[in-house]
Amino acid sequence: MPEENKFPSEVVDLPSGGIIYGKDSPLKDGKVEIKYMTAKEEDILTSANLIKKGVVIDKLLDSLILTKGITSDDLLVGDKNAVMVAARVLAYGPEYITEVTNPADGSPFPYTFNLTDCPFKELPKDVDYSKNEFDFMLPTMKTKIKFKLITGKDERLITEDLKALSKNGISAEVTTRLRHSIVSVDGDNDRSKINNFVNDILSRDSIALRSEIRRISPDIDMNQEIEIGDESVKVAIPMAVSFFWPGA
Repeated sequence: MPEENKFPSEVVDLPSGGIIYGKDSPLKDGKVEIKYMTAKEEDILTSANLIKKGVVIDKLLDSLILTKGITSDDLLVGDKNAVMVAARVLAYGPEYITEVTNPADGSPFPYTFNLTDCPFKELPKDVDYSKNEFDFMLPTMKTKIKFKLITGKDERLITEDLKALSKNGISAEVTTRLRHSIVSVDGDNDRSKINNFVNDILSRDSIALRSEIRRISPDIDMNQEIEIGDESVKVAIPMAVSFFWPGA
């Protein structure tokens, strides 16, 4: 008989709803099971080697995910963000104390966010999410693009590419992300042709494509309205070191 899970766990909803992964995926119902953090995960979070490599959160999530056959690599970035927030809430509770900046004078001040008040983005009704492949016509060049939404694996590869480029003094955030997102150009999926095309894409078309990717990407909304003096201001919740290291 298989060994029963001895750790308490929770089933977490995913912003994508799961359909994008395909009918044979364990994620097809839009849920993933994660366990509560233990001392083992605290060891991962304090591993200087993992922190230096920039993979500590991935290793943490891989240790927490109980759904068979699934790792953080398989999750869309927005779904991965939601799992990360859920894991943090299960480990330390919903209150997250961090510093925010007063937009009036630029001064920092402590604020307590409630992470359970972060809703999922509402997905647009005009998009077919039955597979991770989407059509877009570049408005100026009139080129037909097919693109995919980035997964944890893609994000890791993008980070590796950017690190390699930075050693040569090159900053290529926009083109690197587009290379990993675009799957075909006018029906041609040859990678060398896609890479060359990305380098030559007009700026206004690059902006339009990135805007479309953001529009349709499932995610958890990490923006909240907070009171600063007599004003209500919408701020992005800072992902500071205290997010997973509240005692830091």
